[in-house]
Amino acid sequence: MAEKLLICIVGPTAIGKTNMAINLANFYGTEIISADSRQFYKEISIGTAVPSEKELQAAKHHFIQHKSIFDTYSVGDFERDAIGLLKELFEKQKVVIMVGGSGLYVDAVTKGLDKFPSIPSNVRHKLIKQLENEGIEKLQKMLIDLDPSYSSRVDLENPHRVIRALEVCLGSGKPYSSFLNQQKPPRPFKSITLGLFADRAVIYDRIEKRVDIMMEQGLLQEAREVYPHRNQNALQTIGYRELFNYFDETWNLDFAISEIKKNTRRFAKRQLTWFRKDDQMLRLDNQTATEKVVMAINTKLKEQPRG
Repeated sequence: MAEKLLICIVGPTAIGKTNMAINLANFYGTEIISADSRQFYKEISIGTAVPSEKELQAAKHHFIQHKSIFDTYSVGDFERDAIGLLKELFEKQKVVIMVGGSGLYVDAVTKGLDKFPSIPSNVRHKLIKQLENEGIEKLQKMLIDLDPSYSSRVDLENPHRVIRALEVCLGSGKPYSSFLNQQKPPRPFKSITLGLFADRAVIYDRIEKRVDIMMEQGLLQEAREVYPHRNQNALQTIGYRELFNYFDETWNLDFAISEIKKNTRRFAKRQLTWFRKDDQMLRLDNQTATEKVVMAINTKLKEQPRG
């Protein structure tokens, strides 16, 4: 395998991506880049399912808890940093593993980001104020009206993504989706994407069990510690928003936990929708043995055109 190869492991939450990444990293004798945008922040580890100490020791990971919830860290920042790191890693490795459920972040590294027009900062400030005063529902409806194409595939529960799309729509007068899929320069490495899948009932059962384990590990206390900073963008995520409602005495604890499970199932469904659009993805059962995964990768590489 003369060419440099980035193996990307994607799939819905709780499917077993971390375990697969570690197994492949050990097989190839290489390192792992995390493209899970929720795991960047050092203050939140339980609710974001950060790999355990044992898992982190089993293979070297990058971009795990390297930022604070008070830092601004965009997908563009991640693209720049990940490409820089890949340049270093490929000097000593032929293969690098990237893993994560954030499809946008994986695409940023493998395909590059689209270029958007410069938007006046006051547009974003107005949208943020509207979010704080009126909630996300009105912003969601606005995006659906202005850009039905993008709103059908973006995570509408993610205020950062909704506001970003809206500021482009409002600031440019054009749909956010009209700036997508532009021609981008090729990457100096090959990439192959492995998608891990299972029956939906299996995925949902794994989610239920994972949330219960998170609660046992201390998610409630972790959420309580960051609760004073609840408006930080990094905390607008499943597992924390619901418990913040419990701290507000809007919900009782049992209902908050049930909402975490429900919203995580919905998130997994959106992830599946995103990943199924990639017709080049190598789709695998989440229980596939490492040796068979490697064989599937080699077969897929032979099918790909060179250059």
